[in-house]
Amino acid sequence: MSLPDVSSRDAKQSWFYTDAVKDHFFHPRNFMDDEAAYHADGIGMVGSPACGDMMKVWIKVDPATERITDLKWQTFGCASAIASTSMMSVIVTENGGVTLEEARKLRPQNIMDRLGGLPVRKVHCSVLGDKALRSAINDYLRKSHQTDRVEAENGRMIDRQANVTDLNIEEAVLDGAWTLEAVQQKTKVGSGDPSCIPEVEQLIRFYKEKHFGNAETFTK
Repeated sequence: MSLPDVSSRDAKQSWFYTDAVKDHFFHPRNFMDDEAAYHADGIGMVGSPACGDMMKVWIKVDPATERITDLKWQTFGCASAIASTSMMSVIVTENGGVTLEEARKLRPQNIMDRLGGLPVRKVHCSVLGDKALRSAINDYLRKSHQTDRVEAENGRMIDRQANVTDLNIEEAVLDGAWTLEAVQQKTKVGSGDPSCIPEVEQLIRFYKEKHFGNAETFTK
């Protein structure tokens, strides 16, 4: 049976969702429906409901194999965020579950490939799930007294005047800022020290390729 279409109200904007995206939106997998009864080994959360998208992830881990045996999630977000996280939960738990190290390497591009692409303007919605997953893994490692394996979210200073690190630029790219102008709007990088701009442009290209591969192949 064909699923209802989800498309732009503006006829000039012809972006659309793939059947896989619509399937995971209308029939999300592994959604958390009873948090009180669920005993998680690790919990991660990113974003805030006050400012828009928020994601919360619960994981169960086999300590002997370090495989994620189960994953549940909840989100305040759009269709793309819901579908992306649903697909992420499938990737992480299928075939007996991935290991913690394999889960840490999961990137938005892997999720989008399985979904058949996302509209360019919705790519940023695919980043919440893997970030919340890494947060849940860190929580599990802390609770299991493996703090030496916790991955800290640090950054290298790129623009001291604007107090912008490479992590800030990566976050901007993940949020859909794929040009220098867009990154500057979000971070103000280079506004006081333009000498850093060539490095900023290199980082934008690097993070686009790292997280999203070839953006031209995305569904528009």
